[in-house]
Amino acid sequence: MAGSTVVMKLVCLLVVAMAIAAPIAQAALTCGHVSTMIKPCIHYLNKGGAVPYACCNGIRSLNSAAKTTVDRKSTCNCLKSATGSFKRITIILAATLPGKCGVSVPYKISPSTDCNKVH
Repeated sequence: MAGSTVVMKLVCLLVVAMAIAAPIAQAALTCGHVSTMIKPCIHYLNKGGAVPYACCNGIRSLNSAAKTTVDRKSTCNCLKSATGSFKRITIILAATLPGKCGVSVPYKISPSTDCNKVH
């Protein structure tokens, strides 16, 4: 009986440890998440003009969601890839967009950004 009590306590301890560790092991933001959040910005990034309200909401949401270094690096890589892939995106507009939305990001949005240096 005493042996089964010890085993039961170990199982309970393991379950509690897994529950505590689960939030730590969550995946970083994906490029799909990033794309969804910046989608309202595409017209602005192609043509300029006034920054749409929905675009700034997406930028603020993305900035809020990127809480960890892993998330910020992942987001940086997604944005870097997007600015390099879409020929119509004006790099200067992309680089200045966060500031126009009142958001400060710890890196420049550019195809030349070294996202490994993001903290």
